[in-house]
Amino acid sequence: MQSNGDQKFEAVVIGVSTGGVAALKIILGSLPEDFPLPVMIVSHISPDSDNGLALLLDSHSPLRVKEADEQEAIVSGTIYLAPPNYHLLVERGRTLALSVDPPVNYARPSVDVLFETAAEAYGRSLIGVILTGAGSDGSNGLLNIKNNGGLVIVQDPDDCEMDSMPLSALQLLKADYVEPLCKIASLLAKHAG
Repeated sequence: MQSNGDQKFEAVVIGVSTGGVAALKIILGSLPEDFPLPVMIVSHISPDSDNGLALLLDSHSPLRVKEADEQEAIVSGTIYLAPPNYHLLVERGRTLALSVDPPVNYARPSVDVLFETAAEAYGRSLIGVILTGAGSDGSNGLLNIKNNGGLVIVQDPDDCEMDSMPLSALQLLKADYVEPLCKIASLLAKHAG
């Protein structure tokens, strides 16, 4: 369990791959409508996708869900998705940036890219979440969040459609929480208050 005491959090980053649409519908649909933190998400999706995932999740969430735009200011209570085929980065001034740099861990967007840039921008005020997925994308970024003093949550591998992303993260670091999907939204709400 985490021992961050009265630590104040300012943002959440989530990484997900296989099984991600169902997982995100559950988490985003369960967040309270007054959830105060911005949430930035990388989901591994086809490079040819349109913004259908953002529209679908927006219809399931009490919060606004949208694809991130270049140089967009990060606003509390908004959920930003990495657009298909773009890395999503958080700049030090807490704006979003998009990049077509080469794939990282075979992925663009890459969870690691989002997590590492967000860890630099937010330091110990960041919550990082790894959900169901194949491969190891996000593990190094989650370690970066942990090393910067942030809070780390990993979906229980036994609860995942595909457990390799959570297992990879747990081999690399000790998570503050390892929980089933149904408990993650309430955990986020508890630490956001």
